[in-house]
Amino acid sequence: QLKDKLEKVHQTRMQGRAARQKASIPTVSLVGYTNAGKSTLFNILAKSDVYAADQLFATLDPTLRRLEWDGIGTVVLADTVGFVRNLQHDLVESFKATLEETLEATLLLHVIDSSSHDMLDQIEAVEGVLKEIGADAPVLRVYNKIDLSGEEAKIIYSEPHVPDRVYVSAHSGLGLDLLRQAVQECLMGQLQHFSLVLKPAYGKLRTQLYALNVIQSE
Repeated sequence: QLKDKLEKVHQTRMQGRAARQKASIPTVSLVGYTNAGKSTLFNILAKSDVYAADQLFATLDPTLRRLEWDGIGTVVLADTVGFVRNLQHDLVESFKATLEETLEATLLLHVIDSSSHDMLDQIEAVEGVLKEIGADAPVLRVYNKIDLSGEEAKIIYSEPHVPDRVYVSAHSGLGLDLLRQAVQECLMGQLQHFSLVLKPAYGKLRTQLYALNVIQSE
């Protein structure tokens, strides 16, 4: 039954991805080991109420939310199924199919349980699957549950204006402003800026650009 649900997810998602690609809307996908707190972070970032549960495959169909991100414009936020190790063989391919959103993502937020004793193994498991399915989007590591691990809320940069990891607590709210800042910096680094001169006859194009919320000034 679970396998059938996973297959159905795979079959019903392609149309939405094609539409977003056509509109060039950036997608930020949350990935992570099960129980890392992905859906809780998703709820906060998207200001929604996605079902967050401590159980295997609580999130089957990647939940999508369209939102406006300061300094970026329209962004699609995607929650995905939680990763696990030693998945039974007949579920492996279907499980990977649910991660197709990561293949089209502009940015991956790898949510990590910083309080877990198995943290390093869980990171390896997630990044191993991402590599196997060919997900090569930039990754921002989000070390969650710092209220339990005792870490400080902070952003670590690999180079100026390029965040590598951020430490937060979805439960207490610590560092969530830093997470939003880090996501903005990651996306800004991938944006291209153009100056356009539009004749009056191109009013429809101007309207479409405003609908995408990509105009910085006019």
